[in-house]
Amino acid sequence: MTTHRTSKRRLAAGTAVVLAAMLTATACGGNDKTDEKSSGGGFNAGIGKVANASDKKGGELKFVGTQEADSWDPQRGYYGFMWDFARYYTRQLVSYKAAPGEQSTELVPDLATAKAEISDGGKTYKYTLKDNVTWEDGTPVTAQDVKYGIERTWAQDVISGGPVYLMQVLDPKTEYPGPYKDTAPDKLGLKAIETPDAKTIIFHLPQANGDFEQMLAMPAATPVKQEKDTAAKYGLKPFSNGPYKIDSYEPNKSMKLSRNENWKPESDTIRKALPDSISVTFMANADDMDKRLMNGEFDVDINATGIGQAARATALKDHKDNLDNGQTGFIRYAVMPTTVAPFDNVECRRAVIYGADHKSLQTARGGPQAGGDIAPNMLPAGIKGADPKYDPYEVLKNDGKPNVEKAKAALKACGKEGGFKTTIAVRNNKPVEIATAVSLQNSLKQIGIEADVDQFDGAQTSGIIGSPKVVKEKGYGIIIMGWGADFPTGQGFSQPLVDGRFILQSGNNNFSELNDPAINTLFDQAIAETDPVKAGEIYKKMNEKVSEAAVYLPFVYDKTITWRSSRLTNAYTSDAYNGRYDYASLGVMK
Repeated sequence: MTTHRTSKRRLAAGTAVVLAAMLTATACGGNDKTDEKSSGGGFNAGIGKVANASDKKGGELKFVGTQEADSWDPQRGYYGFMWDFARYYTRQLVSYKAAPGEQSTELVPDLATAKAEISDGGKTYKYTLKDNVTWEDGTPVTAQDVKYGIERTWAQDVISGGPVYLMQVLDPKTEYPGPYKDTAPDKLGLKAIETPDAKTIIFHLPQANGDFEQMLAMPAATPVKQEKDTAAKYGLKPFSNGPYKIDSYEPNKSMKLSRNENWKPESDTIRKALPDSISVTFMANADDMDKRLMNGEFDVDINATGIGQAARATALKDHKDNLDNGQTGFIRYAVMPTTVAPFDNVECRRAVIYGADHKSLQTARGGPQAGGDIAPNMLPAGIKGADPKYDPYEVLKNDGKPNVEKAKAALKACGKEGGFKTTIAVRNNKPVEIATAVSLQNSLKQIGIEADVDQFDGAQTSGIIGSPKVVKEKGYGIIIMGWGADFPTGQGFSQPLVDGRFILQSGNNNFSELNDPAINTLFDQAIAETDPVKAGEIYKKMNEKVSEAAVYLPFVYDKTITWRSSRLTNAYTSDAYNGRYDYASLGVMK
């Protein structure tokens, strides 16, 4: 399973400076409770419930953002907001339930009539397509279209960038050349996928994988009509089988969508399709974006990175009804490469964990509201097996304060009683990460660890901290990063971070280079388990083993303060989409 692409989904929160004079209550009606139409719905009204519930159709839903998608091609896109937004024009065999919070992680049929018929010990998955599922030209979506869309992932030389889970599960030896290079005379394509007729599709896995349906819920499993495939240019105008179609798109500027008149609502129990049209505007200036959101010009930040620091206090004071303060599903953390001395010694790693001021790190991230809850371990809520009270280093017990006594005992145990020198690596384009690096530097100094902070080019992440060779050459003993799940299981969150078989020479995400056979075996056991509850118990053990290894210093379970316009209806955050609003359910008051 290739993991170097996953970093593309991790977007840092921007910093905005918005003058208080611009943030008037009349501009967005956040506190005007006498006028239902101007009310934002209430603080946290979209957390665990639906803010401004409505079935009314019509109007234009207006998105704004400072970050363009990596690609709108379903097989290439990897940014989390793209996955959420792509459901306007893509459908999959299965998808996530349209419901708030943890309920959203339940898989339900989408193009298929039901979830898979699983046989052969978890290695065969069979689906039947629904009636009345159509493309924007009115022709039916076929099993062959689903197969072809998935096969496009194999064309990594043409449409690289997206997740490759399906490649590695269905074709672990990479024997299939992809649809653009397939010269086999039978033209049957990827042998692991069988399409006996237009309505039936059968997947044959070489090995059982209990998360296979999670992978089929990704945009990468979207059907593509072969005659509409424009290869590398497909992301400029994907052909829709969802409720909306793309009318116009100017990269880094704007996108406009209108209703797909050939979409049959009776075939789709997930997407509400309330707005008549949807627009996206991209702008470079985060200050301006916050100002215009709060002035009511736009409805929601498509990137969901949260209100910038300077605007935050005014928003919380004057416009609280328009805010949701939810967890994103990301963990922000420091990780210690075991190949860089003295972190090849577990006690030296424990000294850092005990010596860190977790309260200060939380403050550097933005405090409890904008930064998140202090994280005692490396498995976030929403992942089966997670336990936010599991506190192996007594971080919560000590209210986040450093445990100097245990830190010094660990230093003595690793033969560094007088301390040592190391380097903290941090991306130069992430101000909040730089602040956490400085916080960690200051607290470690108190126990005798002298840490330099080295800011590297954030655009070159995969070739710098993603290269074990470079990490060792530069002596990066501590790396500041963050991570969110590709899908809500232990495999989707933790495997790229701690499975030793995922150590790559470029684009590596297992920065610690942890390669514990016991942990690797637990992944194999959990992945082969088709019962998600039983798999969760295995992932719980895996997480305990990771804590024992002391390679991670988690900071916070990430939170953001997100703006919700007063016009927005059916707004709720979805755990399946890392705490973003469920875009496919949103509507607007006309």
